[in-house]
Amino acid sequence: MNSSNKQRIGLVGTGFIASGFARLVHNHAPDLDLSVVLTRRPLGQTDGFPFPAKLTPSVQELLDKSDLIVECSGDVLHATSVIDAALRAGKPVVTMNSEFHVTTGSWFADKGLLTEAEGDQPGSIAALREEAVMMGFKPLVYGNMKGFLNHHPKPEEMAYWAGKQGISVEQTTSFTDGTKIQIEQALVANGFGATITRQGMEGPKAIDVTKAAIELARTASGVGQAISDYVLAPGNAGVFVVGTHDQSEWKALNYLKLGDGPYYVLVRPFHLCQYEIIKTVRRVLHGGGVLLNNSSQPTLSIVGIAKTDLPVGTRIHRAIGGFQVRGEAARIGDVRGHVPIGMIQDAVITRPVSAGQTLSFDDVELPDTLALAIARQLYA
Repeated sequence: MNSSNKQRIGLVGTGFIASGFARLVHNHAPDLDLSVVLTRRPLGQTDGFPFPAKLTPSVQELLDKSDLIVECSGDVLHATSVIDAALRAGKPVVTMNSEFHVTTGSWFADKGLLTEAEGDQPGSIAALREEAVMMGFKPLVYGNMKGFLNHHPKPEEMAYWAGKQGISVEQTTSFTDGTKIQIEQALVANGFGATITRQGMEGPKAIDVTKAAIELARTASGVGQAISDYVLAPGNAGVFVVGTHDQSEWKALNYLKLGDGPYYVLVRPFHLCQYEIIKTVRRVLHGGGVLLNNSSQPTLSIVGIAKTDLPVGTRIHRAIGGFQVRGEAARIGDVRGHVPIGMIQDAVITRPVSAGQTLSFDDVELPDTLALAIARQLYA
């Protein structure tokens, strides 16, 4: 801790999430000090980030000036490298980067304190699960709500909505084509020992979220294991957990408006991303430990599926949020040799890939990074 007795928070990233978190700490957390912010952008080209004097290009400066690090760059390769350095230096790390977790995060799960934050859907589901378990519920479904799905959105449409919503085209595309929700629910499943019923999950369309959630719980009961899934429910937002409870509590739960059972749906109708990260930061600083990570023994990964034919020599700047590849959750044992979509970055296609094909490590040339070495050991 520094001489002012404030906990020093180091931040990785300068985008929408990072900027919002930085403003929150500065304006509403007098016990915390946003001490340093790691960026890869030229220091004179960070328009929009509210505290340019905090910026550094140096990972070592980030480590030296931080008691805890918040990573929300959204970049798998960069996050892997920075988090490796942070954990080696004994720094606890709080993330809002589910892409990192489902790609290389398991490698680090037992190498220090590493947790995803509340705020994005996986952390919000984890927090709701924690509350449910404390109240005696036995979770069967870890659920997400999605408003719209189009596996093949057009670039001009994504540019329009990105501008309207004030986020990047890559983010907008990954939300629209389903990749992001697949990533999020795989992280939840891995973190809590749940599974999926099939590649890509069920994702039923729902006018009534509660009814659809209960149907998923019936499915989970048939499987004999908790599942992670989502409902396609336009106009709804948030996350849910479906669980059972002691039969003796039926009458009380019915009185409390949770229905007749045996499946009870708990809904959290919001997730506030950057504004909720601080709750997990305080959790860690106060000794509360991990909220959610990908576990050291994941069972699910995110395969990359070609949206279009990819000839030899095709360059893929970044698959997540692009127009060449989308992601689906799959059991690792069913997709041996697949390359996780989070690894398909600065990549070149080395043999022809047809639309609809799942990409393997043999189909792409990838940059030589720490993330690649880890991914090969986890998934190849």
